[in-house]
Amino acid sequence: MKEKQLAETEKRSSAQLRYFLAGLVILLGASACDAQTRQEWATLKGRVDSVYLVAFSPYGKTLDSGNADKTVKLSEAQTRQELATLTGHALHVKSVAFSPDGKTLASASGDETVKLWNTQTRQELATLKGHGSDVWSVAFSPNGKTLASGSWDQTVKLWNAQTRQEVATLKGHAGYVLSVAFSPDGKTLASGSYDHTVKLWDTQTRQELATLKGHAAEVSSVAFSPDGKTLASGSVDKTIKLWNTQTRQELATLKGYDRAVTSVTFSPDGKTLASGSAEDTIKLWDAQTRQELATLKGHDGYVYSVAFSPDGRTIASGSSDDTAKLWDTQTRRELATLRGHDDIVYSVAFSPDGKTLASGSGDETIKLWVADARQ
Repeated sequence: MKEKQLAETEKRSSAQLRYFLAGLVILLGASACDAQTRQEWATLKGRVDSVYLVAFSPYGKTLDSGNADKTVKLSEAQTRQELATLTGHALHVKSVAFSPDGKTLASASGDETVKLWNTQTRQELATLKGHGSDVWSVAFSPNGKTLASGSWDQTVKLWNAQTRQEVATLKGHAGYVLSVAFSPDGKTLASGSYDHTVKLWDTQTRQELATLKGHAAEVSSVAFSPDGKTLASGSVDKTIKLWNTQTRQELATLKGYDRAVTSVTFSPDGKTLASGSAEDTIKLWDAQTRQELATLKGHDGYVYSVAFSPDGRTIASGSSDDTAKLWDTQTRRELATLRGHDDIVYSVAFSPDGKTLASGSGDETIKLWVADARQ
């Protein structure tokens, strides 16, 4: 019966087809996303606990998610079909990252390990052991040769992504390492910590270059500008700090929040900084003048994650109001509210081509959305 209905609707106009699909998924209890309306295309289910992070491969075809049911799932971004469930971790998966060529996936877990996976065969390549506590964050260097991992054991480890051998352990933080990020040239690694500091490390010598002090609470997020000259750090102290990566001096402190800053990210052209916070808003800042450009209001809960589309025209936000929103960066107006999650949307990420948005949630699902109907 369903096949017959689908066959019949293929003869109808594209508008009628979209309407039919919307009705069909409601009947089936699934979800789908319309390219024009930005309604949800699909709900990827099969989890038993929260989804923490989502990320796309550089090709924009594969979505990866880390979650607390001890699995990593890969999903086809275009067909919205689950490709594989990668099992092996003994505890929750807290972070995932694709290598620049998209061939390898790294996953970090509360079981104190990092695993490498072949994204083509979906087979485990290696288990990297060495951390003494939860591994909180992983990131590949721009050339894909090095993997960095930050842990609750207060260290950052560098691994050779080819040999899967530990190259170095970077010690110096006095608290959990919550965030790691490589500079665009791969020569510097930044780490944000529960100890209220940001550290810069030389990835060649593995020596600490500087400790950036000034925050009055844990540093929740770090991000390099596209040219690598500026580092942004967001903190629970309700501020964002901008740092000169050459002089290691603080350039500015961006104030305007009454609650914790949860996420920071630069626009692709480096001219704008976006930040999410626990006061339910997104703020846009001029990265040159350091002035607030706009406050985007509409969420009814904490904004846990913000992300720019690759073309810089759209911002996505994920919130504890169980929704993701899309915003026009020029008009600063809300483009769409993506409804369907039944719990907090912890993470949002654009595919490299900017056509698809992924959202990870506490409702144990990952949702894929068409991100830009203007394309």
